[in-house]
Amino acid sequence: MRIVLDAMGGDHAPQVTVDGAVQAAREFGVEVILMGRREAIEAELAKYDTRGLSLPIVHASQVVEMEEHTMAVKEKSDSSMVVGMKLVKSGEADAFVSAGNSGAVMAAALFNLGRIKGVKRPALSAVYPTISGHCVFLDIGANTDCKPEYLLQFAIMGHVYAERVLGLSNPKVGLLSNGEEEDKGTMVVREAYQLLKRSPLNFIGNVEGKDLPAGMADVVVSDGFAGNVAIKLSEGLVVALFKMTKRELTKGPLTKLAFLLMLPGAMLSLPGAILLAPAFKRLAKRFDYAEVGGAPLLGVNGVVIIGHGRSNAKAIKNAIGVAKRAVEGRMVAIIEEGIGEWVSGQKE
Repeated sequence: MRIVLDAMGGDHAPQVTVDGAVQAAREFGVEVILMGRREAIEAELAKYDTRGLSLPIVHASQVVEMEEHTMAVKEKSDSSMVVGMKLVKSGEADAFVSAGNSGAVMAAALFNLGRIKGVKRPALSAVYPTISGHCVFLDIGANTDCKPEYLLQFAIMGHVYAERVLGLSNPKVGLLSNGEEEDKGTMVVREAYQLLKRSPLNFIGNVEGKDLPAGMADVVVSDGFAGNVAIKLSEGLVVALFKMTKRELTKGPLTKLAFLLMLPGAMLSLPGAILLAPAFKRLAKRFDYAEVGGAPLLGVNGVVIIGHGRSNAKAIKNAIGVAKRAVEGRMVAIIEEGIGEWVSGQKE
């Protein structure tokens, strides 16, 4: 399997991207094509033992910077994003991964890979952790302004992804709004509600922000503006809660001692501490964005995974892992089949 990595994409590229690529090639056994400025990539790659790993470099002279607009994709035809997408388009690579500007990645995907037949707008998705497991949350940033029919298609793609890739039977679909009632939300949300209500999807109605972590729905649909705010708030809140918990646990001498006993490698031990430490580690892992790695861009005609701009090497490695699983799971073909079935059903 050949996965293109935009080695110049992200706040800390190419240092962390090359590090993550080496880890991914070693752990997943895939070929990671490092796309970007050859000299800069070679300088980073020289720091690692890459014997037995497949990490070819493909030179691209330009970089779409994090602060640039999507028009930069058209203006920079030799950028790592554009050249990388073209490799996927030509069949020379199976997937594309980037932690660069998400709007620019989507534009590059649309210009070079195009949309799956029947898809009006692609959507950026995330597997969101809940009390009962996880849900598919989309759109989380690709489309800030949406039409009601876009939200309907997001729901269809999310349903297909949840059912056929994640294995959730007849997934429940919810629409993110500021209230449970049918008449709550913007005009777009209210019109989308009616479309979803008439659809054959297992639509459960509006869900509020508090319902996301509660696991009320298996698929939650939103426009990219509200979705991005919700996902970033969740990430920030988790980090803040862990920091506040640590601060409280280390405030007094007794709580500080109990906290130290829970740390890995602690010389002393207590039964409670031994039992609690793995639970804390599992909880932290569930909410660590780096464990997820990246989000699939659903609706484009190729596997495209977008990571956080602040991604570290672990996140880059895991984003490549997401790409590998998406290729193995025939994600694009499955979305295409699902949308095709929907379109056919509408015509009948």
